[in-house]
Amino acid sequence: MEGTIFKKLYKDSKGNTAPSAWTLVAEHLGKQALIEEDATKDKWNNDQYEGYVEWMEDTIKIHKKHDLTKDFFDNIMASIKYHRGVKSSFREIHRRGIRTALVSGGFKAQADRALRDLKIHHAFAACEYLWDDSGKLVHWNLLPCDYEGKLDFMRLIMKEHGLTEKDCAFVGDGRNDVPFAKAVGLSIAFNAASELKRVSTHVVDSDNFRDILKYFY
Repeated sequence: MEGTIFKKLYKDSKGNTAPSAWTLVAEHLGKQALIEEDATKDKWNNDQYEGYVEWMEDTIKIHKKHDLTKDFFDNIMASIKYHRGVKSSFREIHRRGIRTALVSGGFKAQADRALRDLKIHHAFAACEYLWDDSGKLVHWNLLPCDYEGKLDFMRLIMKEHGLTEKDCAFVGDGRNDVPFAKAVGLSIAFNAASELKRVSTHVVDSDNFRDILKYFY
């Protein structure tokens, strides 16, 4: 989702993790929030978390500490733009009878937007925020659907439709997508990290998402 169908308008300040809306939220909350979020990424890269959910829980504490509100969050999610050609590409992919699924380590609010706009069939996102009537963050639902977890969630969809991994195609951009790219029959690295390019079937470096279509049969 992030960096693939949506533009990378944000990046990790140290360049040591995949670009994400998590960083974008921290940037909007201020310098101190970004410093604290960077510290969680250092812990991640030093294998100090049991898993992705534990990292998210630490990051959510930062959001709460710096008084993230629903209106503030919604404005950030709405500010992220699609890549050129995304909407027409999904229409063409669906016209060809291909079912689509989105699996992201990002926010459900952003995934819901893509689900609605692009008519994607299935979507899993790692973090759903729940707000009270005043717009205060009161709770959240977390799913371990990043890194190896992305493939676990996709396997649920494969099973539902009677597919094998080799029947499936993948498009992504981050190093966290490497397990997914290795598993499926066709993988496309779109403006991707070098780690993903090395294991993907095809590499597309372009400002137009439609350039992936030539690899869908």
